[in-house]
Amino acid sequence: MANRPIQVMIIEDDETAIKIYEKFTHKVEGYQVVATTSTGKQALELINIFTPDLILLDVFLPDMKGTDLLWEIRKQLRSVDVILITAANDAETVSEAIRGGAFGYLMKPIMIDKFLGTLENYKETRLALLTLTTVEQDHVNHFFRINNREEQGGELGKGGSLPKGIDKHTLKKVRNSVKGMENSINAEELSKLLGASHSTVRRYLEYLVAQGEMEVEILFGTIGRPERRYRVK
Repeated sequence: MANRPIQVMIIEDDETAIKIYEKFTHKVEGYQVVATTSTGKQALELINIFTPDLILLDVFLPDMKGTDLLWEIRKQLRSVDVILITAANDAETVSEAIRGGAFGYLMKPIMIDKFLGTLENYKETRLALLTLTTVEQDHVNHFFRINNREEQGGELGKGGSLPKGIDKHTLKKVRNSVKGMENSINAEELSKLLGASHSTVRRYLEYLVAQGEMEVEILFGTIGRPERRYRVK
C-alpha cells in the first residue's frame, strides 16, 4: 500500500487550473491523478468509483461551496485527505477548513514551489503514518506542523536550544561541508559526502534555509519530480 502511487482527484471549475494542477502533481514522484471534475455533485459520484487518497479542492464551485463538499466527503469517506486550493481569504472559510480536517490550504494565485512542497509534505506524512506503529510527541508535532518558539524564532544557540530533530554536532558537520561551496548541491549529493540519510540531510539543509544561511532553487526537468538545490548565501 505504501508503494503504490497516491491517487489524486482534482475538483476545480477552471479547466486551465485543472491542467496546471495535474501537470505539477505528476512532477512529484509517487502521485497519480485519477479523476478531475468541476462540480460538487459529480465529485460525490466519482469518489465512490475512484476512492482517491487525496483531493485538491476549490472552494468556489458552481453548485456548492467547497467547504460544504468537504463535510459531505467526510460523511462518506473518512480516509480521504483534502487540500483546499482557493482564492477565499476570509477567516470563516479558513476556520471551516480546519474544522473539516483539511490537510492544507493554498491560496490563489498558487506559488508552484508552495504547491509542490505541500505535496511532498503530504507524501512524507502519509508514508510515516502507514509505516509507524506507535508515535512520539515529536512525530505528532511534525504531523500537525506544530512549530515551537525555537523553530519560529531561529536558532537559540545563545543560552537556548535547537529545534527538535536538529543536533548541534550534525548541524556543525553540515555547515562545514557546505562552507565555501561555489556551486549548488542537492540533498542526495550531500548525503553521499556525509554518509547520512537523504531525509536527514534534507532536514538540515531546509533548517539552514530557514535560518537565512542558504537559499534553495527548484529545477524542473523533463521527467520526474522537481529538484531542490541548495546554495550558500
